[in-house]
Amino acid sequence: MDKKEIMELLEKEPKDNTEYSVRREKLLNVYKSGRLPYAAKFERTHTLKQATELEVGDKTAICGRVVSKRSFGKFMFMNIQDVNAKMQISLSLNDLGEEDYKFAKNNIDVADFIGVSGEIYLTKTGELTVKCFSVKLLSKALRPLPEKWHGLEDTDLRYRQRYLDLIVNEEVRDVFVKRSKIISYIRSYLEQNGFTEVETPQLQSVASGAVARPFITKHNTLDKDFYLRIAPELYLKQVVAGGFDRVFEIGKNFRNEGMDASHLQEFTMLEWYAAYWDFEDNIKFSEGLIKGLVQSVTGSTKIKFGDDEIEFGGDWTRIDYTKAMSDLLGEDVLSFTETAELKRAIESKNLLEKADLDKCKSVPSLIDMLFKRRLRPSIIQPTVLYNYPACLIPLARRNDENSNIIDMFQVVVSGWELMKAYSELVDPIIQREAFYEQLRNRNAGDDEAMDIDEAFVTAMEHGMPPMSGLGMGIDRLVAIICNQPTLRDVILFPLVK
Repeated sequence: MDKKEIMELLEKEPKDNTEYSVRREKLLNVYKSGRLPYAAKFERTHTLKQATELEVGDKTAICGRVVSKRSFGKFMFMNIQDVNAKMQISLSLNDLGEEDYKFAKNNIDVADFIGVSGEIYLTKTGELTVKCFSVKLLSKALRPLPEKWHGLEDTDLRYRQRYLDLIVNEEVRDVFVKRSKIISYIRSYLEQNGFTEVETPQLQSVASGAVARPFITKHNTLDKDFYLRIAPELYLKQVVAGGFDRVFEIGKNFRNEGMDASHLQEFTMLEWYAAYWDFEDNIKFSEGLIKGLVQSVTGSTKIKFGDDEIEFGGDWTRIDYTKAMSDLLGEDVLSFTETAELKRAIESKNLLEKADLDKCKSVPSLIDMLFKRRLRPSIIQPTVLYNYPACLIPLARRNDENSNIIDMFQVVVSGWELMKAYSELVDPIIQREAFYEQLRNRNAGDDEAMDIDEAFVTAMEHGMPPMSGLGMGIDRLVAIICNQPTLRDVILFPLVK
């Protein structure tokens, strides 16, 4: 559409007293004035953050969204902002001239994007301000910003219209700035330690790499069902088998499971694998990463998360998982091989609600449920849990002293699982049998059990070096560091009903 057609369209529309209608009338006025309401570009000399660091008398050209406007006849103040800063500007009849000042006063509203050029000065109250000698409308907003954007009643709308949340709430912008810094730090730390970033498929023919229920999608051209990735593990290990000693990937995983404060179906995971490491090497490396990261992003190793004060510095507590679970049961957790037998032991001590028991269809799912309900919530400070039953992770290496144990650890903070890692299983004979055990669990009703991935076993039969891998939820890490109660508050556009 050309300018004339747009103006004709705007003039035909019925008028009322709504803000939307008033702003469309102003849009028409902009066209009538011979100006463009939607500019192609603006040549700025400084970002708003840079402008706040200028000296009095410095010249600048800045741009941003108008978030406040105060008019005093022949003089007015506006505040413009971007994601990093806010800057006050002043516009006067004397500095702009009658035509430009009248245009700005009558046609520029809160929520519009503008560009200005001028000179830095201090107001009588000492506020750094740009005295504008020119002003340009860059984009006319037809809807106003919300008057108030806080409170539980607005939660769903905040997620659906996150752009408004970012405009209005500085603390929300800060979370996503920190999220970017966290991911940047992780990527840099890994690369500085010899890791190569790679990419693996998100559409996979086998749902494996983690114990989880997958999403299924149809590939029309191949006429075949595929799964959205639940984990990149099996592909990353194949990259290591191909000769890359240390690899990592930061990407989306999808698990068709329940939603709560620490779980979403679509989430961002970091996974890395290092040849010739065992899980103890991974413990030391990951501790160093997290401690340095928290210090870099927050300026301290101590943070607040909810009601808890978390200290990431110093030595992290260690808990023998198998011993702790055996103490809880009053029996050796490794002695249980039948689902019904373990259920009876749990029921006899009233350790789980009936609804939770009914969900569990295998020994691994029962052990995991018991841990999540009775042990994990009590762990507040960064804690390394190690020495896990082998039945829990079919991809982990069995302990040399006891084949019923795997060389694995988890880090739990404030009741949230932050990372999981283990010495990797590279024996194809044991791996195939572990997959068959998963198949038996699936046939017994455990819909989170892994599928058998024969292509992965074939790769293992070609030889894989000793290695250790780690998976960490980026969203959970960001939520903890930024003191956000739910993962939805650290994801720009979380899934909502």
